[in-house]
Amino acid sequence: MKRGRNAYTPGQRPLRGHTNEFPKGKGGVVFCKVCNIVYFKKSWHHNLRRHKNLHEDLAVAFVVCPACAMIQNGKYEGRVVLTNMPPLVRENLENLIHAFTHRAYQRDPLDRLIAIKKQNATFEITTTENQLAAKLAKKIKDVYKKVRVNVSYGHAKDKASEITIAFLS
Repeated sequence: MKRGRNAYTPGQRPLRGHTNEFPKGKGGVVFCKVCNIVYFKKSWHHNLRRHKNLHEDLAVAFVVCPACAMIQNGKYEGRVVLTNMPPLVRENLENLIHAFTHRAYQRDPLDRLIAIKKQNATFEITTTENQLAAKLAKKIKDVYKKVRVNVSYGHAKDKASEITIAFLS
């Protein structure tokens, strides 16, 4: 079997994930209609500061970025459920969540906190990326040592990860 870019012959089925794993990037500059982030050079950026060779005949388009589309459609990729939280921890934990997700957003504009739903001693946190949810759970475990973490990753089509963190008494 051949290795590399064309790892299958025309009569064979393509390898899993091979067809759209790295699609061809869009030309020009694409702005998000909702949050104003910019797509160029095959990735989303906060602004055009790093874009070189801006000229007048550059193609410009306006679309909804994947993160905004996910939020509008009510979907998420990462979900963290915090249960049995002590009352003294809640405010500090909420500040930790906001600060951690804000730093992630500064690194990558598609990493976003969608919502924090609060009910008594339970928080339900949804994010646009499953890796962000996993990193957030790891950070919470590092800060609050007396917790039990249960991680379950979704199936291939539904790649949402569900993470449950239970505070121990």
